[in-house]
Amino acid sequence: MANRNKNCCKHLLIVDDHPMMRTGLAQLIDNEPGLKVTAEADNAGQAIAAVNKQKFDLALLDISLPDKNGLELIKDLRALKPELPILVVSMHDESFYAERVLRAGGRGYIMKQEGGKKFLAAIQQVLAGQIYVSEKMSERILEAYTGRETNTSGSPVRKLSDREFEVFQFISQGLSTRAIAEHLHLSMKTVEVHRANIKEKLELKTATDLVRYAVRWLDSNPQV
Repeated sequence: MANRNKNCCKHLLIVDDHPMMRTGLAQLIDNEPGLKVTAEADNAGQAIAAVNKQKFDLALLDISLPDKNGLELIKDLRALKPELPILVVSMHDESFYAERVLRAGGRGYIMKQEGGKKFLAAIQQVLAGQIYVSEKMSERILEAYTGRETNTSGSPVRKLSDREFEVFQFISQGLSTRAIAEHLHLSMKTVEVHRANIKEKLELKTATDLVRYAVRWLDSNPQV
């Protein structure tokens, strides 16, 4: 974890396990008047330690971290510092994560493919107390809340809870129940319960059906 100069009005924390990504984001932010990256973390544990140590005006974090899922980290940070706004910066498809991030307590979601101008606009919008998502995602969320959501946008996978979705992703990668339990620090029995709930929500009958469905889903959504 790296600490930086704190003489600035808006202090930002970057949480990402890719050093080059952190460096690039920090350079972009530090060149913007009124913003300064004052700390960096490459995992959830370091992020929590940083938030406990100093005050930030905004946390930028990725979904994929080596020690904890980003959605769980958002919930932890919200419990620790409810006033801290969080903007997720991720390579993962927003259609599967943006709503989950907002439900977890995040204030916005932007994909890493976006340019620097949009990225800085997202930061300023969240710092101003607003929520940031892309126009496409904003329309989808609005459709969901007004009951006009299409069958295409209403994928059955979106019915899964955050933990079930995490287990589902590991299933799509071919991991066994034991391996998933080890990754998530859960008991095998708990993972089996999640698998059963996933099958029920996706209307699948057998474990084989679940694996096939998960693998096909992953092939169709390589960015997730």
